[in-house]
Amino acid sequence: MENITEYLNNTVPQRALQDELNTGILVKVIFSMTLCLIFLYVNGIMLFTLSTRSTFRETSRYILFAHMLFNDSIQLLTSMLLYIFASVSLHFITGVCAILFLIASITYCNSPLNLAMMALERYIAICFPLRHSEIATPKRTGMAIGVIWFFGSMNDIIRIMIILITEPLYFLSSVHCTTKKLFRRKMLLDVSTAFTALYFVAVTLIIIYTYVAIMLEARSVSCEKISVTKARNTVLLHFFQLALCLTSFLHGVMETLASNLDGSVFLTLQYILFIVLIIFPRCLSPLIYGLRDESFRPLVKYYFMFALRNRVKPHSVTI
Repeated sequence: MENITEYLNNTVPQRALQDELNTGILVKVIFSMTLCLIFLYVNGIMLFTLSTRSTFRETSRYILFAHMLFNDSIQLLTSMLLYIFASVSLHFITGVCAILFLIASITYCNSPLNLAMMALERYIAICFPLRHSEIATPKRTGMAIGVIWFFGSMNDIIRIMIILITEPLYFLSSVHCTTKKLFRRKMLLDVSTAFTALYFVAVTLIIIYTYVAIMLEARSVSCEKISVTKARNTVLLHFFQLALCLTSFLHGVMETLASNLDGSVFLTLQYILFIVLIIFPRCLSPLIYGLRDESFRPLVKYYFMFALRNRVKPHSVTI
């Protein structure tokens, strides 16, 4: 979670922060909110499109894609709220702040885990085509999503339990809603870093394994070459999506390198890094994945313009 909201954890002197609030923070907040609302609208259109066809609702890869859209939308919304609260220096009851960070942190961890599950689904479809319909059922896909949320929340459950054991009344106090203020102990930050690194390493290994397995299957004479090529390209896209998730790590490194700059310059650079490395990657990943799907794309275009341009609604869906 520290990688998502690193913009909120600055140590700029209060005077420099106040100057920035007086001169440009309103414009920055409005611009950030506008971007956030645009991409939330796009995600909402894609989620609505997925709900309009029984084929989408009953196919494992589209169910996982819908979960990715929902998860990334919640993550984008909570990150934006936390940014606004930190920009105006709002203080909250610690428990309320902890809930917001809990949601943002869990959805952040869910992103790479969902990519791993999507890669495994393509692996089963190509390497075990006769058993795919038996293994990748809607019910089992729902169970897989439950597993994603379980592992995605382990990090924060452990941190919350540590706080409750050591400081039972901590969540009743008031706090400036940033990660460093909320999780003051270095041990809690180290726990989060360890879990995040573990997730990304595990997901990387899973995606590599599925890609190699699909490439080996492509050598089989009996397999359908077009399907294998599409699956291989999909897994490569998961690599790209994972790289977008990892950009949040670059944010912290680049911010540390720029910490010695002038106060106003540092604040401006922080904001640019927040937009480029935090907001855009969370928005582009589901958009690219959704629009490359030949069955899904025509319906998205139809609903995106409120069905005004095209009088005839697309109806053919090929899985």
